[in-house]
Amino acid sequence: MKIKIEDFFTPALVKDTFSNNDYKIVNIFIDFARSLSKLTYQSMYLIDYAKKSFLYVSDNPIFLCGSTSAEVLRKGYQHYFDNVPEEEMYLLKKINDVGFDFFENLPDEEKLQHSFSYDFHLKQSNGNPLLINHKLKPILLDKFSNPWIALCVVSISSHAKPGNIIFKSDEGGRQFAYNLETDRLEELPRVKLKPREKNILLFSAQGLTMDQIAGKLYISIDTVKFHKKQIFSKLKVKSITEATAVAIEQSLF
Repeated sequence: MKIKIEDFFTPALVKDTFSNNDYKIVNIFIDFARSLSKLTYQSMYLIDYAKKSFLYVSDNPIFLCGSTSAEVLRKGYQHYFDNVPEEEMYLLKKINDVGFDFFENLPDEEKLQHSFSYDFHLKQSNGNPLLINHKLKPILLDKFSNPWIALCVVSISSHAKPGNIIFKSDEGGRQFAYNLETDRLEELPRVKLKPREKNILLFSAQGLTMDQIAGKLYISIDTVKFHKKQIFSKLKVKSITEATAVAIEQSLF
């Protein structure tokens, strides 16, 4: 069955009608997102589930796919249909449904304390698909505690394949991975990095060589190598780039 734009909003359940005064609050969030986007390479945009549209799209190019931010703002969800591979639109629809179901089952007081992230391909201006990481967090709810406005942040994914659906609690630090094969949420074990492992990961992310890291920490190169292996094993990654991305996602620093 062919997916339609309306399918992405059916689970939203937004029941309020919002006045111009209500949207004055939204404008504060738009101004904040606009300012924040100037400090990062990541793309940012705001979704309005009541209007079924985008409210703001930053100028950062990763999400734009060669269009201008104004064009993407005007197109809204059609932007996905134009630039996401057709087979992955079904994945996005599944993620959308799973996300709304997750938030609907949270206690009302926790709904603004959770976010989730996932990976999919977006066609870039050169025509080639790029695997991006998409984070979404509700920032305003309607009076029935349904997500109304959501902030989205787009960056380059550190994974090799689409999917990788993770729900995260801002307060408790708990994380859940959604398993597409079993159709279930699975709580992820909490990973802890030792202080030295954190230092080595930070120095590596800054581009320092193992010689330089060993000199800064007054340890041998073999010790640096040992700790890197420990980091990769704990985070289940194969490179410093992946390790850094996972550590940031899991708030390990």
